[in-house]
Amino acid sequence: MKYLFKFPDIGEGLEEGTVLEWYVTVGQTVKSGDLIVKMETDKVAADIPSPKAGTILKLFGGVGDVIHVGHPLVEMEVAGVVGTMEIADAHALLPASDENATETGSSKPAGKAFATPHVRAIAKELEVDIHQINGTGPGGRVSKEDVEEYVASTQIKDSLAIPLINNFEDVTYEPISQIRKTIAKNMIQSKHNAAHVTVFDEVEVSEMIQIREKYKQKFADKGTRLTYLPFIVKATVHALKQHRILNSQMDVENNRMIFKNRYNIGIAMDTPEGLVVPVIKDADRLSLFEIAQKITEFTLKAKERKLTLEDMKEGTFTITNFGTISGIFGTPVINYPQAGILGIGRIVKQPVVKDDQLAVGNVLGLSLTVDHRIVDGGDTARFMKQIIDHLADPVSLLME
Repeated sequence: MKYLFKFPDIGEGLEEGTVLEWYVTVGQTVKSGDLIVKMETDKVAADIPSPKAGTILKLFGGVGDVIHVGHPLVEMEVAGVVGTMEIADAHALLPASDENATETGSSKPAGKAFATPHVRAIAKELEVDIHQINGTGPGGRVSKEDVEEYVASTQIKDSLAIPLINNFEDVTYEPISQIRKTIAKNMIQSKHNAAHVTVFDEVEVSEMIQIREKYKQKFADKGTRLTYLPFIVKATVHALKQHRILNSQMDVENNRMIFKNRYNIGIAMDTPEGLVVPVIKDADRLSLFEIAQKITEFTLKAKERKLTLEDMKEGTFTITNFGTISGIFGTPVINYPQAGILGIGRIVKQPVVKDDQLAVGNVLGLSLTVDHRIVDGGDTARFMKQIIDHLADPVSLLME
């Protein structure tokens, strides 16, 4: 029997995904649970397993194509079953705009070209009718190279033809990644639904620097990098326990506040693909070393695109450390519906007053953005002061 496997909803609110890599080809036999495709979804790259054993008959979409939840991924001949197709009209489930989908083993309809948005944009810029180009890719897909060859053979006869395409375009078109779409949606949602207020302050952290220098090699010997961030996570958790309003969210629809009893700290991380926010669960129960371990683990997973949806769920408060790149202060955007986000700037040497004497200090800039519907100015200032006190005297983190 033919079986049509549709893209499942593998995350909260997931609407679509982009094909990153096919693990199977037409004609290949797979077992239930075998990986068939890697999809870029809401900030993660997820491997999708086959729900059944059988033979692959058709792949829907090529690398770079967007597949919506509920639309076909693969068509299979299910092993050991004889009968008609489980879903009678598979093509009726395709998106109306899915004219670029790869249908392996079939030719493209007459007069209609299969191509990615990027290739279509190139053809449009060069005033080429893409429907006149014979595609050489899978399923008759028109590639950038096909456009170049068509231009070279029919419109531009001199040696400048290819360089014009490759090097002298006025603009370059690239599809928006799933991560960038998600970031954009979340930023707009946060700005539209929360009343952002940001306060700035500084803390002298020479003692924290000394402690880090003393213990960073011991951490490194155990395979963990000790940065300043674990100290900041610890200080933040201590402050959240004293100011639970910062560890809450507003439930307007049900006319109530939701106070979180767990302290799950999201750590915003910069990756080549975009911002991701893995969450250190129950950070209040972890030692400084264990927090450093989790940060090291998440950093490696983020670079290798191995973060899972589970890694990024259930955050109650977020820290963003833009100071590792540049910047002393910023105005972080709340990770809605959380009540606040703490921005960490870079440490700079500057004059400070110690015991009524000028000295060279190591000053860390802090930026705290809160949802002013939830958090008043007094609570904001007291919360920030407690973080500052702990960072100025890191030993106090062990005394409570």
